[in-house]
Amino acid sequence: MRVLHSVHPEDFKSYQTQQIRDRFLLDNIAQPGTINCTYTHYDRMIVGVANPVNEALELENYPNLRADYFLERREIGIINVAGDGEVVADGQTYPLKKLDCLYIGKGVKSVTFSSNDAASPAVFYLLSAPAHAGYPTTLVTNEEVVKVNAGATAMANVRVINKYIHAEGIKSCQLVMGLTTLSNGNVWNTMPAHVHDRRMEAYFYFDVPEEQRVFHYMGEGHETRHILLGNYDAVVSPPWSIHSGSGTSSYSFIWGMAGENLDYTDMDALAITDIR
Repeated sequence: MRVLHSVHPEDFKSYQTQQIRDRFLLDNIAQPGTINCTYTHYDRMIVGVANPVNEALELENYPNLRADYFLERREIGIINVAGDGEVVADGQTYPLKKLDCLYIGKGVKSVTFSSNDAASPAVFYLLSAPAHAGYPTTLVTNEEVVKVNAGATAMANVRVINKYIHAEGIKSCQLVMGLTTLSNGNVWNTMPAHVHDRRMEAYFYFDVPEEQRVFHYMGEGHETRHILLGNYDAVVSPPWSIHSGSGTSSYSFIWGMAGENLDYTDMDALAITDIR
């Protein structure tokens, strides 16, 4: 398991392009037939992808956790972003189509991932945080999830926000998780930008065409930088950093947080005119 250490905002100001990519980018994490996870020192969040093809993949117990099994003291949110698949949690099978979400709480000992069709495999995005209380395993399909229409054509940000794991949705200990899909011809997300000093956030971009990229903006509001991401790339956003993006085409992304609270609206907005 890769380990990603935290960065001080003053140090970040001096980073060159490659340093930014080394410290915040999680690329090439969707690899056929594997589970790739990164342990971050931001709220101890683990970010990963399970990409089963011909055989089921079991979520292993990494030595970094010093636990008897992965979810002994953790919870996990799972969203499928590709072909139909299944997740088996302690013997119970949960089918996940594209954009369906499964939450698995603390104390579940066995988790496996599989695809229904090797020619069109599932790609499961994983987000896990420490948990001090157990909540029931819950599946919410994309047809059932609460959707919020946002944005305007004039601002090139017409989008649908799908809210899965949050205070009024799937119950969790720390996790807040959902996904945003931009309409065709729209490219901006999370603008005006914001920060939330009480929790970190991770973005996972998908449905990005092969030859296109997303410019992900980060840093303190008065000292911004950018990083380019492709399909199935993730980026970690510290509590002091904005997290906003513009693409060379439309795209979708999964957002997920952990930290002080479960309030989806807990954010400190920055005026566009104040960003530097």
